[in-house]
Amino acid sequence: MNAAVRLSAFILLNFLYFNCQGQIFGGNSPKTAWRQINTNDFRIIFPKDLDTTARRIANVISTIKDSTLNTIGNKKRKINIVLQNQTTISNGYVGLGPFRSEYYLMPSQNSFNLGSLPWMDMLAIHEYRHVQQYTNFDVGLSKVMSTLFGQEGQALANAAAIPDWFFEGDAVYNETNLSKQGRGSLPFFYNGFRSLWQEGKDYSWMKLRNGSLKDYVPDHYQLGFLLTAYGYQKYGNQFWKNVTHDAASFKNLTYPFQHAIEKYAGVNYVAFRRNALSYFKTEFKIDSNTQQLNKNQEYQNELYPHLNEKGEIIFLKNTFKTTSQFTIRSSENKDRKIRTSDYTIDKYFSYRNGKIIYASYIPDVRWGNENYSDLQILDVNTGAQRSITKHTKYFSPDINESGSTIVAVNVADNLKSNLHILNAQTGKIEKILPNNDAVFYTYPKFISTNTIVSPVRNEKGEMSIALINYESAIQKYLIPFTYNVIGWPYYFKDTLYFSYAYKKNDALFAYTFRDEKLWQVNGIKNSLGYYHPSVNDSDVVWHSFTSDGNRIRKMNKKDISYQEINMDKLQTITSSFGIPSLNGNNANLLYSAENDSFPITKYAKTHGLVHFHSMEPAINDPQYTLSLVSENILNTLQSNISLTYDRAEKSKKIGVSASYGALFPFLTVGYNYTLDRRFYNQNRFVYFNESEFIGGFSIPLNTSKGRNFTFFNIGSQYIYNQSHIQSQFKKNFKDLSYSYINNYFTFSNQLEKAQQQIYPSFAQTILLQYKTPLTNVRGYQTLANGNFYFPGILKTHSLVFNVAWAKKDTLNLINFSSGFPFSRGYNAANFPAMFKWGFNYHFPIIYPDKGFSNILYLMRVRLNPFYDHTTVSGFNTQKQSFKNEFRSAGSEIFFDTKWWNQVNISFGARYSYLLDNDLPGNTGHNRWEIILPINILDN
Repeated sequence: MNAAVRLSAFILLNFLYFNCQGQIFGGNSPKTAWRQINTNDFRIIFPKDLDTTARRIANVISTIKDSTLNTIGNKKRKINIVLQNQTTISNGYVGLGPFRSEYYLMPSQNSFNLGSLPWMDMLAIHEYRHVQQYTNFDVGLSKVMSTLFGQEGQALANAAAIPDWFFEGDAVYNETNLSKQGRGSLPFFYNGFRSLWQEGKDYSWMKLRNGSLKDYVPDHYQLGFLLTAYGYQKYGNQFWKNVTHDAASFKNLTYPFQHAIEKYAGVNYVAFRRNALSYFKTEFKIDSNTQQLNKNQEYQNELYPHLNEKGEIIFLKNTFKTTSQFTIRSSENKDRKIRTSDYTIDKYFSYRNGKIIYASYIPDVRWGNENYSDLQILDVNTGAQRSITKHTKYFSPDINESGSTIVAVNVADNLKSNLHILNAQTGKIEKILPNNDAVFYTYPKFISTNTIVSPVRNEKGEMSIALINYESAIQKYLIPFTYNVIGWPYYFKDTLYFSYAYKKNDALFAYTFRDEKLWQVNGIKNSLGYYHPSVNDSDVVWHSFTSDGNRIRKMNKKDISYQEINMDKLQTITSSFGIPSLNGNNANLLYSAENDSFPITKYAKTHGLVHFHSMEPAINDPQYTLSLVSENILNTLQSNISLTYDRAEKSKKIGVSASYGALFPFLTVGYNYTLDRRFYNQNRFVYFNESEFIGGFSIPLNTSKGRNFTFFNIGSQYIYNQSHIQSQFKKNFKDLSYSYINNYFTFSNQLEKAQQQIYPSFAQTILLQYKTPLTNVRGYQTLANGNFYFPGILKTHSLVFNVAWAKKDTLNLINFSSGFPFSRGYNAANFPAMFKWGFNYHFPIIYPDKGFSNILYLMRVRLNPFYDHTTVSGFNTQKQSFKNEFRSAGSEIFFDTKWWNQVNISFGARYSYLLDNDLPGNTGHNRWEIILPINILDN
């Protein structure tokens, strides 16, 4: 496809998505007092009391910012970095439009997934690589797009030229290269591809790029790292610098990245991918004759097995059709559901004596960057659950044998970690254990009435296991600190079992207290990981990774063997997995970071409130709009200046609008001036100019809890409209002015949705709206619209009912836009009174997982038979009352696709059969339409 056409299509498609990513608008409470470290290369913006964290990030970036440029380019650009410490999410991003970065500072409990390095270091290394990427990809045609359309123009061109797998794969390579760990040195990170190779699943390139709704596919982080690491290893440190420079410049207008690979690798893109994956297959000793181990198994994820008192296994299960459920598996391998889990960030739970305890995710009602982790206790026998804390930040809880006491990790706003001892009935804090060594606790576990073990990370990111007597507060470490990650301890009869990253696999280890020895426990051959062991007198269970989900493994104790590990010779260097280049250029640069004391000053919330960064074109025929958009770094003010041309009316409009989100209500204001509007009167057009002022507020509320995502929005707009008849028509027509208010209330509630579910099993969306004039012009309009979602025959089916009602005055002195969901197929009109009901039945037909020329990838085809019934009433021109019905039945077919391996787009076609006559002037009963749906309930 021609690159110009490709870019044009991306402009039309991608601008729909830019505003959906990045910072949360108005996400921080106005009580937050911001500070800054401001240098020529970066500005770090952070809440007060995070001085130590901010200075550490500043020192890391100062150390790596110049040395790492030689592998990506030589350009530098200042970045604004916002630190968030009120969230329970571990994440970060760098974005364009505006150019900024944001770090979500809560460290993860799971060291196998993201590693054990200090989280602030990991974020600084990984995210600053994205800063360098965007800075050096502003070249050639990407630079032209940046000049024409601003930062979003560059983002658009970069996305068209360089695949997302490179952005993330290169950043993961960077974190692994610059430190003694990083995800590229963790066995867990390779499990996805190892499971496919081990089980003989040879997916197409487009399936690996785009994923699937029916099969597990590793994400673009894993794919990207394999390809990027191979490129560095095979072709040297300058390889990707050259490739990405040519691609971002569009030196080849068609498939610029692929041509750049061929130019600098000497083989075409297909051969490069094949060679890269073969390189790692060889590293893991997987040959082309590997037989599939799990034939035709449907995806099922089984996590955190616990052996109960009867020898049954309690675990967390989810599939592509169902969300996470606490489950009991009997000795006959029959599964029984206990209860669906609340929504969680970390799915870990602990079990003892009939009680499950875990931490669920709770958002703040108003501030999107504030959320909590509250403890839930579930009775396995009755399925009853109760919450014992409110608005806390507790992680990885465990309950003691008697069920009276809980231990949980608490992380304070300054990111310091402590163990809290809580009353299991009330959730009250009974004791806070001192943390004199400043370690970070993960997955604590009771091993006796007053003794706890916990894997810990020290300030370097090395891990050990702490033994803590919480009565005496004495803490000692059972094994040496190393960069091998540790997790999920389980104590049984003097022996502590735990998962341990050892060499090229996540192994099962044991520590015996009687002789203080360390052992590797050898079990099932080819088990990809031994995660979360549980032990009784006869058996050991754990979960391991497969291409069909994590699966529970079980072994009789008599079949396992123990190999003693000399703790003095314990492996201290993590594996490079056959990538020696990781130990070459810039290796371990992180540890050269100084401890400079950067000056800290106040950061004014009003700083840079108006910050125009991009030009956005939009087409909604017959209207064509060009907007200059602004957003400040803290994302408290969004504004734009727009020019709109209406092709049908030939009118021209200039608009200015702004939304302020730093107060409890959002405040909005806007002004539009339109030239050459017209209406038809007595065989001629009458022209007028129109000015309109808009002001209003809205209060978005998030009351999500447990298994429900629930949102409210209450608001009101004041609109003043002034029409100015142009001078040549003033003799016959007068200027008109009026003002009105638009009051609205929206509500949405849904259960968490499984991967293959088109809509949630239960959900509701409701809109209530009332418009009425405030001046001498009389009139009103009321609208109510609701959609109600229910389960269908199968778990992936969804039955949706729609009910709507609208009423307006019959004087017709003022006409408001309706928004009424008229029966499909008919030409909608705004009648004085309208009532509609209808139903839809959505279900999938097929999951093709087929792609075409790296342009279009088809993930799912689905169907929606429907019926709509609208009843309208009012008065005709002779003042006579009337009542009509507009009924239609038909079906919609949708295609869920990805375009250019990047953008999710759903489109389809609708056939409607009209059971009643359409409005006058429209004949026929068969109607066909092209549709582009927007799923407001997608989560």
